[in-house]
Amino acid sequence: MDTYPIEIKGMAPLLLVADLERSLAFYETYLGFKSSFFYEDFYAGLTNGVHHLHLKLNDPKVGRMHKGPEDIDLTFSVAAIGVFFEVVSAAGATITQPLREMPYGTEFYMADPDGHILAFLEEK
Repeated sequence: MDTYPIEIKGMAPLLLVADLERSLAFYETYLGFKSSFFYEDFYAGLTNGVHHLHLKLNDPKVGRMHKGPEDIDLTFSVAAIGVFFEVVSAAGATITQPLREMPYGTEFYMADPDGHILAFLEEK
């Protein structure tokens, strides 16, 4: 079989969060996402253009595995990364990996309020 029989038209990563309202504010403020739906008081969807993200309130009894600052949860492909880095840094985002040149492009990482590591990459 040359191709898989289903076409993927989009993706919606799901992140567990400790405070749904705080996380919604983070993604709206720093990344320009807009709330697209809410399900009861524990689940929300956000969109930015064709990109989707789902947030779910974490059950504190379950906990979260320890992750290091290089353990990326999501990677976003962006343009004009230097300007974007300056804007989010000046706004107070938690930068876990400053802007750097890599063989595959320019990147930096920041953490959201729940410690998810978000990578931003401008590919060569």
